[in-house]
Amino acid sequence: MIAAPIHLAGERLMLDPAGHVAWPAQKLLAVSDLHLEKGSHFAARGAMLPPYDTKETLERLGLALRRWRPQRLVLLGDSFHDATGCTRLSPGDAALLLRLLGGIEVVWVLGNHDPAPPVGLPGIAVAEWRLERLVFRHVAQPGATGELSGHFHPKATMPTRAGGVTRPCFVADAKRLLLPAFGAYTGGLDIADPAIARLFPRGGRAFLLGSGRLFSFPTGPLRHAAGAMA
Repeated sequence: MIAAPIHLAGERLMLDPAGHVAWPAQKLLAVSDLHLEKGSHFAARGAMLPPYDTKETLERLGLALRRWRPQRLVLLGDSFHDATGCTRLSPGDAALLLRLLGGIEVVWVLGNHDPAPPVGLPGIAVAEWRLERLVFRHVAQPGATGELSGHFHPKATMPTRAGGVTRPCFVADAKRLLLPAFGAYTGGLDIADPAIARLFPRGGRAFLLGSGRLFSFPTGPLRHAAGAMA
């Protein structure tokens, strides 16, 4: 895995191709939109999805924790797909999650899907969390500086000789970093969509997730790109 360094509010962060962010100076790992128990949520409503999304997502989280060995884990909201998702964890998945969270400081940033703290899990639950000059929240706020957020599940298309390749991505500029969704059952919103474009009116840089590395390119003014695609 080859991580890409970026600087935000004077802090050096590392974008990992697996879709999470490391802040080595603070021994911190940030990840967004796990959407644990999304499969069971839909199964209860008659849409029978394979019930393995939580296990797959937790296994990926375990790899990230072993790679970076953080002392803090910041989960940027929608960690569970709904407010009662934590109560539907299978015994095996619950045990795995507790093992992963053992011995580290855990910050649960609350999201729109999980507006209440998870029951029976370690850590603190907050609407947003700050450290040094950075702020961690679920939904980006226009005009913010030094902000890391999730919520939008950004994806982008990169032109290649064989045609466009669409992948989840990070989006960054000098003021903010938007993280991709980490969960196994998460879709994506194109970065040219107005909901994302308005956050980057002067453009920025997209970092597409690849196998072992990131593929980055400048976006140009996303507001203009959104208008061109409308």
